Amino acid sequence: MIRIGVLGAGGRMGQAIISEVQATPDSWLAGGVERPGHPMCGSVIGDGLVMCANAAPVAHKADVLIDFTTPEALDEHLRAAQDGKAAIVIGTTGLEARHHAAIDAAARTIPVLQTANTSLGVTLLAALVEQATRALDSGWDVEISELHHRHKVDAPSGTALFLGEAAARGRGAPLETLRLPPYETNPGARRPGGIGFASLRGGTAAGDHRVLLAGDGERIELTHIAEGRDIFAKGAVKAARWLAGRKPGRYRMADIFGLG
Repeated sequence: MIRIGVLGAGGRMGQAIISEVQATPDSWLAGGVERPGHPMCGSVIGDGLVMCANAAPVAHKADVLIDFTTPEALDEHLRAAQDGKAAIVIGTTGLEARHHAAIDAAARTIPVLQTANTSLGVTLLAALVEQATRALDSGWDVEISELHHRHKVDAPSGTALFLGEAAARGRGAPLETLRLPPYETNPGARRPGGIGFASLRGGTAAGDHRVLLAGDGERIELTHIAEGRDIFAKGAVKAARWLAGRKPGRYRMADIFGLG
């Protein structure tokens, strides 16, 4: 039995993860955590568990934590995981260099899997993108477009940047070096070898991502369409079950498939 604690348990993603944990054999919900003052704090979330506002007690009962919250909460959650000797899956997006440094430090003592997207399909898509850009020369232009629901705040999405990083690895250079500025702010010819992004927002789209590789006289399109939020919950629980009991270190979703 693998004991899983859910951080950000009151949000849409947190609720989907709780449902997936409860539906997965040999998995047990160790607890749920929300920020202080959240309307769901104190509510019963199953098997007599009460959603609390402190990650530490849940970390001490869990084999692994799943964190879909905010970058601001990451330090506290990493401390709780280390104190409770729990592994942690981090699906929070919008992380900066200082957050990754904190993750690196925590990974010296506990297993940590950090990803911008827990979808198993997106994980394989990123591997295909990296393989394609490694095989094709810089004469093939790379454009990444994404569509999300009207409430999505960050743009490009964390998944689009995740795919951009895969493309950049294939080209052997950091994304910050290859990323193109928005075309409306940088008129003129497209810089060869660069990686462009386009973001669309509208409706209730769970997340559509397309990687276009455009060469002279031909194009390749690699696409992933999320039909619902449950795919991310399924991937997060699969990642948590895989991570529990691993040696300390930093892991990726690709490691689950042996692609790391």
